[in-house]
Amino acid sequence: MNREPSTLYAKLLGETAPITWQELQPFFARGSLLWVESDQDLIEVAEAVAENRQEVVAAWLEAGRIAVLNDSRAEDLLHRDPALWAVVVAPWVLVQERAEKKH
Repeated sequence: MNREPSTLYAKLLGETAPITWQELQPFFARGSLLWVESDQDLIEVAEAVAENRQEVVAAWLEAGRIAVLNDSRAEDLLHRDPALWAVVVAPWVLVQERAEKKH
């Protein structure tokens, strides 16, 4: 069953934008970056964080589906400079590597 996106989902989708690692570095320095694995829906995760759905967010954290961005991932992003998506759900900035387009 497909459900209609919520108003919050639509709002967050509209606020999601491409961003570079260089632009994200100040947020990393403050410890406010949440990494979202590429197989997760970035907006769904942002919606759960915004709605304070603690059980869902805790389960994703426990499973490693989302995580506070660590030094080794930051170093990897610095060296590779991949295309990233980000959305702000204060105090967090949720970030995800953009999937490569398949031809």
